[in-house]
Amino acid sequence: MIRVGHGFDAHRLESDQALIIGGVSIPYEKGLAGYSDADVLIHALCDALLGAASLGDIGQHFPSHDQAHAGRDSREFLRVVIDLLDEAGYRPVNVDCTIIAEAPRMAPFLPEMRLILSSLLMISPTCINVKATTTDGMGYVGRGEGIAAHAVASISDAHVE
Repeated sequence: MIRVGHGFDAHRLESDQALIIGGVSIPYEKGLAGYSDADVLIHALCDALLGAASLGDIGQHFPSHDQAHAGRDSREFLRVVIDLLDEAGYRPVNVDCTIIAEAPRMAPFLPEMRLILSSLLMISPTCINVKATTTDGMGYVGRGEGIAAHAVASISDAHVE
């Protein structure tokens, strides 16, 4: 059986923060603010995978009020989510992600994001798509106030090859 989940995340851009998206550190004058490293792409992907398996959402598993997650690398969240999927008898099949940012330009970093996600999800890079778009100056993203990401993930029963 194939199951599909969708995830969304958004974080504010602020000075004196690191910009980490898809596990990649991106040079920029601002970074994303959040209780962990605020990696919007990985957060959206965690929600998509959890949703596909009917396992809740990232906030249930890694609540923002829990200081154990303060500054935590979001790749650790994804590793835990993969373990939860495995325990429930599922494995990722493919993912399609979209980063929504006016700046900085994401294109140079997308191949590295894809490889990082491939390694974390233990699936071929050919099963992962990461793309970026802008809002043409509209809304909080267009005003440079934040960055958002959407992710869609499909999973299957772990015994299916």
